[in-house]
Amino acid sequence: MTSPSIPVGVATGIGSWPGTDPREAAAVTVGELSALPHLVELPARGLGADLVGRAAALLVDLPLDTSTTGYRVAQRPGRVTRTARDLLARDLDALEEAWEVAGLRGTDQPVKTQSVGPLTLAAQLELFGGHRALTDPGAIRDLAESLSEGVRAHVAELGRRLGSPVVVQFDEPSLPAVLDGSLPGVSILQAPRAMPEPEALAVLQSAVGQVDGPVLVHCCAAGAPLDLLRRSGAQMIALDASLLRAADLDGVGEALEAGLSLALGLVPTAAPDRVPGWRELAEPAVTLVDRLGFPRTVLADRVVVTPRCGLAGTSDGWAREALRRSAEVARAFADGAEFG
Repeated sequence: MTSPSIPVGVATGIGSWPGTDPREAAAVTVGELSALPHLVELPARGLGADLVGRAAALLVDLPLDTSTTGYRVAQRPGRVTRTARDLLARDLDALEEAWEVAGLRGTDQPVKTQSVGPLTLAAQLELFGGHRALTDPGAIRDLAESLSEGVRAHVAELGRRLGSPVVVQFDEPSLPAVLDGSLPGVSILQAPRAMPEPEALAVLQSAVGQVDGPVLVHCCAAGAPLDLLRRSGAQMIALDASLLRAADLDGVGEALEAGLSLALGLVPTAAPDRVPGWRELAEPAVTLVDRLGFPRTVLADRVVVTPRCGLAGTSDGWAREALRRSAEVARAFADGAEFG
């Protein structure tokens, strides 16, 4: 089951969540994010539960293991792959249970799932010799193809379990470093080169194009390559609004003009000393569309509100509050609230 578009004028989460209880996390996200709940990641569970580790559950015929510095491509499935698959299965069971309890099966309620993007995966994985996979064009191609196949299977299973359309989010936090060549290697002679933008675009376009359903690409790093993201084939770009600079305005405007929507991270991921109200949280988005010369109706028609990034590093209490605040801002946008 697929959906022709990603819901807008609503709130959703980015991906990660604090704690280790998948049933509690699923119940909270389904309850707080009524328009676009998501399958959470729980990195506190350890090996195989973080953004890159979850890829071990998705990759087809490319098992992962660990090295002294992170995850590594392995010759055969081992503990990392088994653990990641088991954790993902538990997460799917928990979300299916929450879906049933909420009476959402068969309602065409969309759900979002996340995967590490192919370029960040290649940047973070090591090959047998200890080099980043990003240094080997053949390894990049194999990883991207394996990930795409695994994501397709995951989307099919999630849609079948929930009876719902699935939105896919590719997380590409390492993308700016991939493009500017700032990732370290095991020695100065083995650092990955700066990947030319056309090469990176081809990899990302291929991954996006192979998903059966709508896709958004998320980059929470400063200096997100907005032109590349706009041309990736995704329907939506997800950004941390607090990191946008004056130099990014043209890229954001071109994305909107091209028909893409935005997921804007407006709510802090850590509990602030003073909790801002919805008007204050909304201000960066309002200022953005004003400076770009778009009508404020764009906030309801083309924007999704999120926390600035994942919530794994915060308290359970603030994680819940961050979703509530995101939903409050999204409702204000949808209702056409006055912002002055």
